[in-house]
Amino acid sequence: MITTLRTTLRRLVWPDTLFGRLVLILAAGLFAGQLLTSTIWFDTHDNRTLEIPARLFASRLADTVRLLQHAPDAATRDVIRDELSDSRYTLRWIAGTPTDLPPFATPRSLTLRATSGLISGVIQKRLGEPIEVRLLDAQIRDDAGRHRGILSLFDSRMPTGDFHVLLNVPGQGWLDVHSNEGQAGMHSERGELVFDYLLRIYLLRFAAVCAIAFVAVRFALAPLRQLTRAAEALGRNIHRAPLPENGPQEVRSAAQSFNAMQQQLIGYLTERSRFLAAVSHDLRSPLTRLRLRAEMLPDATWRERLRSDLDDMEAMVRATLDVVQGVEIAEARQKIDLDSMLEGLVEDAREAGLAASVTGSTRAPVKGFARNLKRCLQNLVDNAILYGGQARISVRDEGHQVRVCVSDNGPGIADAALLERVFEPYFRISAQHDASRSGGTGLGLTIARSIAAAHGGTLTLSNRIEAGRIAGLDAELILPRDD
Repeated sequence: MITTLRTTLRRLVWPDTLFGRLVLILAAGLFAGQLLTSTIWFDTHDNRTLEIPARLFASRLADTVRLLQHAPDAATRDVIRDELSDSRYTLRWIAGTPTDLPPFATPRSLTLRATSGLISGVIQKRLGEPIEVRLLDAQIRDDAGRHRGILSLFDSRMPTGDFHVLLNVPGQGWLDVHSNEGQAGMHSERGELVFDYLLRIYLLRFAAVCAIAFVAVRFALAPLRQLTRAAEALGRNIHRAPLPENGPQEVRSAAQSFNAMQQQLIGYLTERSRFLAAVSHDLRSPLTRLRLRAEMLPDATWRERLRSDLDDMEAMVRATLDVVQGVEIAEARQKIDLDSMLEGLVEDAREAGLAASVTGSTRAPVKGFARNLKRCLQNLVDNAILYGGQARISVRDEGHQVRVCVSDNGPGIADAALLERVFEPYFRISAQHDASRSGGTGLGLTIARSIAAAHGGTLTLSNRIEAGRIAGLDAELILPRDD
C-alpha cells in the first residue's frame, strides 16, 4: 500500500511519459520565470499605490518650504514649524552642515527611486527652483497601521504612505520630516487586486502556456508516436510498409535505422525459412534409407519399433516447419469476413463426419491475415473435436474487439497450472496428468497463440464448470479491431 502510494505521488510529481515531462518542464519554467518577474509587478504596483500620497506629501513639503523661507527670524521659524507639525506630519530641525549629515544613500528599490524623483519634481514645480531632498524611506502602511511590505497591497482598502526625508530649506537649514499621507479619498479594491494578479497574471497565463505546451509538445512528439506504432505493427507483420523518412533530422535518422532493422529482420527470417526447408528436404533421403533398412530387419518387433521412431521423426520435422510457416506473416493485412471463415470451418468438419457448430456473428469485418487466422481457428476446432468430441463456436462482437470462444465437452485440464503450459512448444500432457490429452506434437496451441499475438490479440484456456465439476474446455480468442 505504501509502495503504491509512493509510486503514485512520484508519477504526479514526475510523469511517467515523455509527453508529460516536457509539458511539466515548460510549465514549471514559465512559473519560475513568472515568480522572478513578479517582483517588477509588485514594485510597479507599490509605486502606483504610493504615487498619490507622495504627491500630497511633496505639495505639503513645498508649502512648508515656502512658509519657512519667509520667516523673519528663528523664533518665527520655530513657531511655523510647531504650527505645521501634527501627529501625521512632524518636523525637526537638524543642527549642522550637510557634511555633518549621514551620507546620501541610493534608494534601495525601484519604488524608492521612482518616489524620490516624483517628490523632487513636484517640489521643484511648485517652488520654481530645485530643493535638495533626501528620501530615506517610503513604504505602505495597511489599514491596521502595520508595515507589511507587499502584503499590504492585498488586504487594505485605504493604504497610506509613510515617508521619511531630509529637506534642505534654503537659508534656514535641514529638516528631518516624518509624514503619513493618505489616498485623498481614493481606496484600493482588495478583491480586484487579488483577482487581477492571481487570476489574470498567473492562472490565465499558466493555463494558456500549458495549453500551448500541450499542443506544441504533442505536435513535436508525433514522429515518436508514429515510430512507436510502427514498432508495434512490425511485431505483427514483418512485411509492413517502411516508415516514411521525413520530419526533423533526428526523426529521419531514427526512421532510416528502423527501416534498416526491418530489412535485416526480413532477411534473417527468409534465410531461416530457407535453411529449415533445406534441412527438411535433406532429411528425407536418410529417412527413406532408414525405412528401407528397417524393412530388411528379420525381427518383426524391432522392425515395428524402428518404423514408429521414423514416423515420429518425420512428424517432428513437419511440425517444426509448420510452426515456422504458421507464425511467419507473409501476406498483406486485409479485411476478413470472420463469419464466412467460421462457417467454412464448420462445414468442412461436418463433411468429415465431425460435430461442429457456430452461433453469433460479427457486425463488421475484422482486419488481419486471412491465411494465418484461418490456421489459428482450425487448430482450435481440431483440438476441440480431438479431445472433446465436438466443437461449439460462439462469436460476440463488442465493437472494439471480437471474442471467439471454441468449446468442447471433454474432460478439460484438471491441473490449473497446465492451462498455461500447454502453449509451450512440444509440451504434451502426459498420461499421468490426463490420459485423454496425451499424444500429438504439442505445437497446435503454440501456433494458435503466436498467430493471435500477431493480430494484437490473446488466446486463453479455461475449464468450464457446470454443477460443480469440469464440463469441458473453453479456448477464447480475442481479436481487437484496428480501425
